[in-house]
Amino acid sequence: MAERGRPRAFDRSVALRRAMEVFWEHGYEGASMGDLTAAMGINSPSLYAAFGGKEALFREAIELYGRTDGGYTDRALREEPTARAAIEAMLRDNAAAYTAGDKPHGCMVVLAGATYTTRNTGVRDFLAEKRRENTEDIHARLRRGVAEGDLPAQIDTAALAAFYTTVLYGLSIQARDGAALDELTRSIDCAMAAWPGG
Repeated sequence: MAERGRPRAFDRSVALRRAMEVFWEHGYEGASMGDLTAAMGINSPSLYAAFGGKEALFREAIELYGRTDGGYTDRALREEPTARAAIEAMLRDNAAAYTAGDKPHGCMVVLAGATYTTRNTGVRDFLAEKRRENTEDIHARLRRGVAEGDLPAQIDTAALAAFYTTVLYGLSIQARDGAALDELTRSIDCAMAAWPGG
């Protein structure tokens, strides 16, 4: 009788990165367990043991995306010296990332839950909350711009945040549809021309 061996060890961080890429490319609904386990190099029981299931794995993959490939917005809002520079860097840096040749196009948080069923409303709500947090981060940066004198005191920062968030998400969808960086750049130029005060 053959002795049963221990399951083969795997690198959890590498497996998570591969899962993130599958979800990014195919979305939550489109990523099958077979797709995920094949990319991660593990079997279903190991996936459940290490990550708790598909939805838990997805949520962890989204967090990884936010710390890595999806971190351009946070960096721009945190590091750029003025509100205008922050918004412009956010749009331009993300557009370049959205069209990079070696990764899925567009933003994972915008696109991974674009289709859903009643079985995965938790995923839809999770992604909607992530997008609301993003809008609030942009809004906070614009309010800081008012406080620092970058923007006029009477500006409607909530409306401005909603506008630039809409532009950002539109760039993501255009990139997924095959738009090149120069096309996205022209859209960004128009969006920045709408900046209060020119």
